[in-house]
Order: sequence, then structure tokens, then C-alpha cells
Amino acid sequence: MRNNLPFLAAGLLALSLAACGGKKKDAAQKGPPKIQTYPVLRLRPDTVTLFQDYPATIQGKQNVEIRPKVDGYVEAIYVDEGANVLKGQKLFKISAPQYEQEVRTARAGIKTAQADVDAAEMTVRKVSPLVARGIISKYELEGAQYTLESKQAALAQARATLANALTNLGYTVITSPVDGVVGTIPNKIGALVSSTSADPLTTVSGTADVYAYFSLSEKALLNFVQRRPGATLQDKLANLPNVRLVLANGAVYQYPGRVKTAIGSVDTETGASTFRATFPNPNGLLRSGGSGAVRTVQPMRNVLVIPQSATYELQGKRFAYVVGRDTAVYAAPITVTPTPDGQSFVVDAGLKPGEEVVLQGAASLKDGTKIKPVVQSAAKAKADVKG
Repeated sequence: MRNNLPFLAAGLLALSLAACGGKKKDAAQKGPPKIQTYPVLRLRPDTVTLFQDYPATIQGKQNVEIRPKVDGYVEAIYVDEGANVLKGQKLFKISAPQYEQEVRTARAGIKTAQADVDAAEMTVRKVSPLVARGIISKYELEGAQYTLESKQAALAQARATLANALTNLGYTVITSPVDGVVGTIPNKIGALVSSTSADPLTTVSGTADVYAYFSLSEKALLNFVQRRPGATLQDKLANLPNVRLVLANGAVYQYPGRVKTAIGSVDTETGASTFRATFPNPNGLLRSGGSGAVRTVQPMRNVLVIPQSATYELQGKRFAYVVGRDTAVYAAPITVTPTPDGQSFVVDAGLKPGEEVVLQGAASLKDGTKIKPVVQSAAKAKADVKG
């Protein structure tokens, strides 16, 4: 065994030298790391339109509760629920015979009062010549004239009673006070109704124009006040562009609206402030009680837009890789605003025009990595994102 030790040592040394030589040969064959190709976007100012949707409830500009002014039974219903009606169109007939009787009594009272006036006038005509001849005292004439004035006053009162009776009788026929749409009709023919009933006969919603009520959070309200031009809140609303209404089925209503009114105070329970937009409704498509979303539009000019895929998020902050000197990339912190399509960001801060950002493969990069940038057009970058 001792005679074999020199041979074993020589063999191990030869194997070690061979291994080292192989590693050096492999390293020589691999050479320096290969620089990878990455698509990049050269930032240029662009124009984009941002919008924000706020849930809204739709109400008719006029929601008029139709209530009876007299007590009686529903005798006739002239319209159906959901019908379009015009101002002055008949809606209901209330059966109230007592008012018809009052009219007849008042007319009879007028005839009686008119007869009394005629008799008093005849007395005055009879007494006047006798006083002129000195046959009777002038006090007789004055008494006859006072009696005539009293009878004329009674006639006027009888006429007023008739007018009041006719007014009450007119209340038995209920007409629409506005153009609009009829709501639900809870009372059917034969139902007893009165002016003190809890439920109205129906509601007529005037929908030539409709209101869309929506709310802004306290933060959104502050941003609105700070960013919009104008000295007062009403001035800022006057400078606000037209808004759109997104219907319940996702379609955008064809007519734009205007935000004209805002409740300046913040609701302590919801932490929001209510705004009201007005929309024309010539076709009657919008109904009171409906829902939708008010869309505010904000055009932005000379801004930088990058695909969302060109960014990444780390510890609550967003970054993009920017190509620096010698094509080495570095992570730049940025602040952004999402675009409505959900595919791009408007860069608020962190990037400058002319800089190049890596579009794809950011996960495989780190600061100082050298790349081979291939500039793509903005149209190509958008097409790749959609694809």
C-alpha cells in the first residue's frame, strides 16, 4: 500500500488540474453576459380625456303628489299608471253629492236675494217722487235706500256662496297640474278618500327635464374646489364642462347635462356632499326613481401617458424603469392617475418628456442592468397592450 501512495497522489493532482482547466475553458467559451433587448417608449406630451362616474338617482324636475281636496268616493279614473299626461288633463272623479246640493242651494239663494234686491229697488223708486213732492219725509227714502244696500249685500254674499260651492264641486274632478308621467294609483274605483288620507291618489312627475343627484366624497369635493377655476362654488360649477349620464344598462345618454346646484355642506353621516345635474328629457326615456351614473369629463393636454404594464408597485409606491446613461436602467418612483380604459396611466410626477421607459419585462430588471432598447411608437405600444 505504501508503494501505491505516490501513484494515487499523482492521479488526484491530474484530475484536479483537468477540472480547473475545464472550468477556465467553459468560462472562456461563455464570455461576457449577453445584453438583452427590451421595447421602450420615448415619452412625448399627449392629450387624453379622463372621466369619473358617480352613482346617481334620477328624479323628475316636478314630482307632484295628487291629493283630493274634498271627501268622497273615487267615481272614475281617467288615466292608467305610467301614462303621459298633459297639464289640465283629467285624472280622477270624486263622487261627492253634497257639493252638488250646495251648488243647487246657493243658486236658489241667489234667486231669493235677487228678488229681495228687486223689491227694495221698487220701494226706492216708489218713495223717491213722494219725497220730492214733500208728501213723505226724506227719512223714508233713506230707509228704503239702506234696505236696498242691505239686500244688494245679501245678493253679493249669495253669489260668493255659489262661487265657493262651485269651487268645491270643481274639486271633485282632479286634473294634472303639470305635464308628466303618472305614478302608481293605490286607490281604485269605489275607494273612500279625503284630504287627510295618508297616501296620495297618485304622483305626476314632470320629466321634460330631470334631475340626477350624485355625491362627492369630502376628498373629491376638496380636489374639485382646488382644481376648478372660479371664486365661489357656483362660479366653479358654471365653468364645469357638460356632464354625461350613464344609464342602468351601461349606455351613455345622448343628451349632455349641466351641474348647476351643489349642497356645500358635507353630510356628517356619509361624509359626502350632494350635487345635482339637470338633463333634458324630450323623449321621456328617463323616468323618476331611476338610477344611473353621472360622468364628469376632464380633458388633459400636454401630459405624459404610459401603459400600466410598464409600471410595477412596491411597498405602496409605483415605479417605472427608465433608460439612463450607457443604456443602464434605473427605477424611477412615479405618481399616476388611471385612464378610463384601465390600460394606461397619466403621469402626474416622476417622468419627463424625452425619457425612455421600459415597456415589458420590468420584473426581470434591476437598477444598473444594461439593455438594448428598441423604441416603439405610442400607437404600437397601445396596440400591444390591447392585444
